[in-house]
Formats: sequence, structure tokens, C-alpha cells
Amino acid sequence: MAAGLACLFVGKCREASLREAAALYEQKLAHLARCEVHTIKDAPAALPPAERVQREGRDLLAKLPAGAAPVILDERGENWSSRELAARLKAWEDAARTPWFVVGGAYGLSDEVRARAAKSGGALFSLGRMTLPHELCRVVLLEQLYRAASINKGLPYHHD
Repeated sequence: MAAGLACLFVGKCREASLREAAALYEQKLAHLARCEVHTIKDAPAALPPAERVQREGRDLLAKLPAGAAPVILDERGENWSSRELAARLKAWEDAARTPWFVVGGAYGLSDEVRARAAKSGGALFSLGRMTLPHELCRVVLLEQLYRAASINKGLPYHHD
């Protein structure tokens, strides 16, 4: 994908209300920015958590294209305001880089996925210090991306 942005999620959104909310913001975002949404299959629930994280991490890394700027959602990441997120999206766009926002599964992300962001000019990004279910994180991320895109387009969605 050239320019625009992408989201990469582990697992399908199983909760109907969250799936509908994610689809709503994905649709709204599509009117303002080129956005691709990708999902990898979550690892089998029978696996121990550490093995699930490793397997999902391997599949996430395989899906990230060369040249992508991975933005890893992680509680240890930087906490950006909506305006700061908008500025980062603009900077990536100006540099012809495609940010890939990566949300892990129920047990988080592997160290290898985090390291890819550090090596590739991406970032560790936190939606806050609270732990959110990964399905809710998907909705909040898509809403914030829509908000950031509306800021960059000068639309009145965001109120200071």
C-alpha cells in the first residue's frame, strides 16, 4: 500500500456491538483517508499464552510489508493526543510512509513485533495506561484515526 494507512489486528471481532462500532469508524475513515484493515487469525486457544503471543507475532510480522512504519499499540508506548496523532499521520504522509497500526491479541504482542517498530521508523503508541480488551482497542483506534484524519482535513468533528 502506498500512502494512506493500514490497521493490522489479531483475530476477528466476536462481540457484535464492537464489530458494528469498528465497522462504523472504518467506513467514516474511508471517506477521509485511504485505509486498509487486515486481520490475522488468532492462535489456538489451547496453546499456552506465551506460545500464542509468539505465533501471532510471527504471523503479524509476515503480514507487514517492507517499508511499512509499524505503529505498535502497547501500554508501554507513547501517549499521544488526538492532535499529536494527526500531526504524525501528516508527517508519515508527507514522507510517503504508510503507518501500519498493529493491535495484538488477548495476550498482547511479542518482543519481536515491538522491535520491528523500533528498527523501521515506526513507534510504540499507547491509548492510555489502562488495559483495554483488544476488540475495544480496535474501536478506539479506528475512532482516533478518524478523528485525526478529520483534524487534518479541517473538519469540525474534533472539538478543542
